[in-house]
Amino acid sequence: MKKKILSVCCIALLVFSMPFFSTRQVEAAADEPVLDGSILTHDNESIGYNTENTRGVDLLTGYSKVVRLGPGKIYAGGTTIAANVVEKVKVGVIVERAQEGDTAWATYDGWQKENYNTDRVGANRTLEVEGGYYYRVRSIHSANTDLSSSFTNGVYVEEP
Repeated sequence: MKKKILSVCCIALLVFSMPFFSTRQVEAAADEPVLDGSILTHDNESIGYNTENTRGVDLLTGYSKVVRLGPGKIYAGGTTIAANVVEKVKVGVIVERAQEGDTAWATYDGWQKENYNTDRVGANRTLEVEGGYYYRVRSIHSANTDLSSSFTNGVYVEEP
């Protein structure tokens, strides 16, 4: 009986003391501007994963990727992965650009790819782009009738 009371007291002490151990607060960097959910960064690359797919069983995941390859050059692409082999799996890739201070992203380029009777599709390109802009990739993912999307942060590209 004493062991049981001691165990309950220890558990109660642990539960009530937990808030005091995690006092570190996480804050967003104030110096990084955000445009339509994307942080405008000077990182070399950014990957964005799909938003939650609340209905459907065929779409597993999808992601978008943008990589700065050098001044005036980027790699952009998207991938869709189905949970199993499906009749049609598709990805639509949209490259957008903006400058700091803009209020919206402008479409720069786009393409799509679909595969049949498989569980994945990927579409990517290397693009020569105008410097002085932030570029992001937004993708639309589908597996049969399941649908989702993803987008990256904006990666700054210098003038060539």
